[in-house]
Amino acid sequence: MSTIPFVPDDAPFTPEQRLWLNRFFAANFSAAGAVNVSAGPAIPVTLLYASQTGNAETLAKKLMKDLKKSNFLPTITDIAQYDTAKLATEKNLLIITSTYGDGEPPDSALAFHQWLHSDASPSLAGVKFSVLALGDTTYPDFCQCGIEFDTRFAALGAERIYPRVDCDVDFDPGYKTWSQGVMAVLAPGGVTTVAPTALEQEEDGYSKTRPFPSRLLRQYNLNTAGAEKQTQHLEFSLEGSSLDYQVGDALGVVPHNDETLVDELLGHLPFNTKTDVASPDGGEISLRDALIRHYDIRTLSNSLIEKWQARSGSPFLRSLVQANDKKAYQDFIWGRELIDLIIDYPADFGDADDFLAVLRKLQPRLYSISSSPKAHPGEVHLTVGVVKYRSLGRDRAGVCSSFLARLAAGDTSGVYIHHNNAFRMPEDNSTPLIMVGPGTGIAPFRAFLEERSATNATGKNWLFFGNPYRATDFLYEEQLEKFVSDGVLHRLDTAFSRDQAKKIYVQDRMREQGADLWKWLENGAAFYVCGDANRMAKDVDQALHDVISEHGKKSPEEAAAYVAQLKKYKRYQRDVY
Repeated sequence: MSTIPFVPDDAPFTPEQRLWLNRFFAANFSAAGAVNVSAGPAIPVTLLYASQTGNAETLAKKLMKDLKKSNFLPTITDIAQYDTAKLATEKNLLIITSTYGDGEPPDSALAFHQWLHSDASPSLAGVKFSVLALGDTTYPDFCQCGIEFDTRFAALGAERIYPRVDCDVDFDPGYKTWSQGVMAVLAPGGVTTVAPTALEQEEDGYSKTRPFPSRLLRQYNLNTAGAEKQTQHLEFSLEGSSLDYQVGDALGVVPHNDETLVDELLGHLPFNTKTDVASPDGGEISLRDALIRHYDIRTLSNSLIEKWQARSGSPFLRSLVQANDKKAYQDFIWGRELIDLIIDYPADFGDADDFLAVLRKLQPRLYSISSSPKAHPGEVHLTVGVVKYRSLGRDRAGVCSSFLARLAAGDTSGVYIHHNNAFRMPEDNSTPLIMVGPGTGIAPFRAFLEERSATNATGKNWLFFGNPYRATDFLYEEQLEKFVSDGVLHRLDTAFSRDQAKKIYVQDRMREQGADLWKWLENGAAFYVCGDANRMAKDVDQALHDVISEHGKKSPEEAAAYVAQLKKYKRYQRDVY
């Protein structure tokens, strides 16, 4: 029988919520800790998921499997496809949602979110619900979409049957607590028990928790001499992994921290650092190796600052925490890393374990795959911008991008495939494609074009690409020009922002070509965007609305409705970060 522990102190709940849950578990779990599910009539459950990169969808499908193994009658729906007329009649509703950008709903949830917060939303008295929110504590609006769904459902009269769980990037523990708790609340005191494996992640082959040691075949800089940027093209071998991917998927990369930075950090810690600690993989390893392989030593968050302040006694940090001002936190965090806290705000730690307890685990990074498996069997390619900058008198670098840049041919890195069903090419290969991908946003569209070429697709292809300078920053220039000459890429519009006095961006090119862009849309084209969520993607979205409004002769409201329809029928998809 599967053992379900009472809620630990570090679970994502308030003390009051932990007390309530521990009392509930004590009353409704068997002596062995198994979830007991009533053998009476099957319990209907509706699962809604809102996913930007695929995590929420993956967890919803996992929960669907678990529910089916017990006495539940579950249905699962992408929130973009959900019939809102049914909402007031739902019995048991479970929502799993991510948040992206500045606390925004995923693209698939935008229409539902707007409707739910409008005067058109109905009373939800009689509806039982619970929310699992996915987010990242390094962003100021952590889990904002999930929080807003949870608050709004309650305001409309729905009954919260289980406290909302807010998950950080390592979402598995929070998901497990939430899913087990929800199932116990929905069907307490029965006789049928869930099999021990039903609530564990079922994985075949290599995955996030068991990455494949992939060998780097080669890498090179896509920028030419004199460029202000460094963009690496990397080719990894998948030979022997049995890993399959589709264009639109991402590759998860498990990075290591820079050894030089770890050594500097160890030199400033106030305890014996030449010691072993428990490894997350089992056994013991040196503290140095643990910091290189397993812990995030770069990213600061509100939570880390709060834990650090409790041990540092710094008046400034104490005032920052007590004020709990979002902007003040972000202003302090920007340009700082763990080494800055260690040097500038010394803290007392009893030993290595005490120190590691305040850090979060080093997480894999996801990169849009820039190759088609049909064009490169047994390989997977990435297009990675190497992050480098200087702040507060110190050179800084991105954790994973700098790790990848340090690899040499023959070196290995742990990788896995992250499937993203929210970013897929049309099944009908005669569908025209409009792709907007400045900078490293070109990555998935290189894959799209390779796939179109390999499959002899008949649909036309139009790419908008931008970067600062044509001479140094025209990524994949030769390959794109060959796609043009071969008749694979029918239109290529570039925007090299700094090649002229007035900066020109991809959204400007969209407006310039608005008449033709509108014709393509009216002829059934699918519209894709990849790149920065906070600026570029918003500017491109506004340009799309403007083009539809101007050339489609529509009001702003009608243009917004047109865009909503594009999203609903998956003709407007975004891979944004």
